[in-house]
Amino acid sequence: MSPAASALILEPADGLGPWRQYLCRACGLIYDEGEGDPDGGLPPGTRFEDIPEDWECPVCGVTKADFEPYAGPRTLDLAAPLGATARRSRVPGIVIVGAGIAGWSVAEAVRALDAACPITLVTACRGDAYHKPELSVSLARGLTGDRLVRETGAQKAARLGVRLLSETFAVGLDTRRRRLRTTRGGVPYAGLVLAQGAAPILPDILKPDLCWRINSLPAWSAFQQALNPHSRVVVVGAGMVGCELSDDLARAGHQVTLLDKADLPLAGLLPDVAGRRLATALAGAGIRLLGGVTLTGLERTNGGLRLTSNAGVFEADHVVSAVGLATDTRLARAAGLACARGIVVDPQTLRTSAPEVFALGDCVSLEGAPCRFIEPLADQARVIAHGLLGLAHAPYAHRPPVIRLKTRTLPLTIEGAVRSDAEWRVIRDDAQALIMEQ
Repeated sequence: MSPAASALILEPADGLGPWRQYLCRACGLIYDEGEGDPDGGLPPGTRFEDIPEDWECPVCGVTKADFEPYAGPRTLDLAAPLGATARRSRVPGIVIVGAGIAGWSVAEAVRALDAACPITLVTACRGDAYHKPELSVSLARGLTGDRLVRETGAQKAARLGVRLLSETFAVGLDTRRRRLRTTRGGVPYAGLVLAQGAAPILPDILKPDLCWRINSLPAWSAFQQALNPHSRVVVVGAGMVGCELSDDLARAGHQVTLLDKADLPLAGLLPDVAGRRLATALAGAGIRLLGGVTLTGLERTNGGLRLTSNAGVFEADHVVSAVGLATDTRLARAAGLACARGIVVDPQTLRTSAPEVFALGDCVSLEGAPCRFIEPLADQARVIAHGLLGLAHAPYAHRPPVIRLKTRTLPLTIEGAVRSDAEWRVIRDDAQALIMEQ
């Protein structure tokens, strides 16, 4: 599971064939038998069938029953003559904006169907591939940014035969001329995919130069390097990211205060009885949790930072904003694309209001609701890849993904869509578990 090369066994010696990989359906983590999961007690070379049934995914906490065989991404043989074994595409070129899991998933899905179609990927970062859900559980494991990188952007681009424009910003889009304007110049396209993700919201009262927003590996790495032993950290926002990050910080030995304007954590998802149980578990982990808090100011002091509120003054070394995500729709709106809580896409084809432009992942709006989960990305990418290449495919059918809160002090799972107007019924409530349904 660890990407460290020293943990990898190159040649199986058990006579059972090559090492196999298994995909966590919940969070997308890949278990590689050759790498194992040393942190979870599985040495390199542990076959999947030999994993104990109670072993947990190190990212989301599910068991091996939620893993399925994974064939791995396709490797393009750039030395082989194109057209000899693969159909040449009639599409002049595809441009993808964004090199997160969504963007790279589309590149892999297109390449699995067509080895010759030109693909250009434009990203403001380096394009390195990493598993984003790991960011909220890696501090306590002592990981660094370098260890979280599974494949550099340059390596992945070479493997897939993709032209990578890294550290390049998309600044304009002309859908009539089918041209993307970037800080490196114009890039024409036959089909365009917007996979820009979403950015953390920063309340007006929190000054950007005094407050961390952690939604990418570079931001997480900078935060991790800035932490001292037993740092005082105030996390603003007790949603999923805020709870997971607070739990991880506390497990890593830091002094954590978690603030929210609601009285209980995950107020928009959980009924009060579950929210109180989560609050008790977080407090038991050493996290100071306060609800009903309205912030009034943030300033630097000689000893660090001072956060003021209706609940008093909080002294901290670091302040993290985790109040939610929002899609930056400036590029889409300037191009005339329909937007509503994200870029509006057709729920079956994932086309935007411009037919040759698709979008997926955190930046899209499906029937008026954002779609900010890892689980649907593979299906979305496959549908878009077929649409880009003009190939028939079953329409995309969105289903509410399983939501898993990765707080080790109290793991939590939500299946199905939560309705604010529906009553909750308690199925089980004891020391081992709380199970409720609508």
